[in-house]
Amino acid sequence: MNDTELPLFPFSALLGQDELQRALLLAAIDDGIGGVLIEGPRGTAKSTSARAIAELLPAGTWVTLPLGASEEQLIGTLDIEAALQGGEVRFAPGLLAKAHGGVLYVDEVNLLPDTLVDQLLDVAASGVNRIERDGISHSHPARFMLIGTMNPEEGELRPQLRDRFGLALALRNCADPLERRAIVKARLQFDADPAAFRARFEDRQRQLAARIQHARARLPEFSFSDAVHDRVGALCIAAGVDGLRADLVMLRAARALAALQGSAAVTEQHVEAVAELALHHRRNQPPAPEQAPPAPPSAADAPAQTGGGDDNPWGEMPPQPVAALPVKGVKPLPGKKR
Repeated sequence: MNDTELPLFPFSALLGQDELQRALLLAAIDDGIGGVLIEGPRGTAKSTSARAIAELLPAGTWVTLPLGASEEQLIGTLDIEAALQGGEVRFAPGLLAKAHGGVLYVDEVNLLPDTLVDQLLDVAASGVNRIERDGISHSHPARFMLIGTMNPEEGELRPQLRDRFGLALALRNCADPLERRAIVKARLQFDADPAAFRARFEDRQRQLAARIQHARARLPEFSFSDAVHDRVGALCIAAGVDGLRADLVMLRAARALAALQGSAAVTEQHVEAVAELALHHRRNQPPAPEQAPPAPPSAADAPAQTGGGDDNPWGEMPPQPVAALPVKGVKPLPGKKR
């Protein structure tokens, strides 16, 4: 169940957020991708999109990690006294356990204490939550889709933590009047009658949820050709990324996209389609600008020519001797004849 009773805006009804929807779908298909970091100003549907994708997952669980949460609230607690007295390990589940199979959402993740972010990302990457207290340990599966949102104007996320998110993108304010009108109209219709609005998208939602499950089941069918590996490596090298996490994420995302699209194999086109999502927050080199063709040389830049034929590509005539002509009103120098 969701942690809210408010009706959810359907994921398939979102408008103007194609790249965000793609990132969320890929992370939903392969939880090994490592979640999605969404940057952008207020009012760009960050939380609406994150809530909407949870509804398409099998568990449908939506858990929010508040900024003021304690470590115990996040990972859970062990009853040490009961373990020492009766040898029984009593575990009180935290938010990580509750999010298993669904979405763990962190709004303003850049303002979350670093210790919590470290623990959160470790569990998101491994899929297992381990708690150790006074020599007593307990572990449980915690596979969830991690979604973090942030407004860069309110503070940056440490680079080593940004890298731990699998995919990332930056949203922009909509500058298209027609698109803005369509988005606002859809939202007004939803607010006026959520049930009727959701009913219009019921079939699309059902089909999309089925596509996600089918794509999940197909992941083991895919392998990566040398050409795909080489393209991933070339893109990561050009971006100047640190380590190999970008390569692994890009391969996983390309595979998830191939599965979602019903493709027979992972291709370089799939890699190109997901590359920026994997590189956006890891790039240490700006994208290479497109090289303009060289301008043709001007006459001033042309080398001096002394002859015609093949040695004179400019088509000029070679210099010809011309007799000097007398100039009226100018007397010749003494001893000189004209």
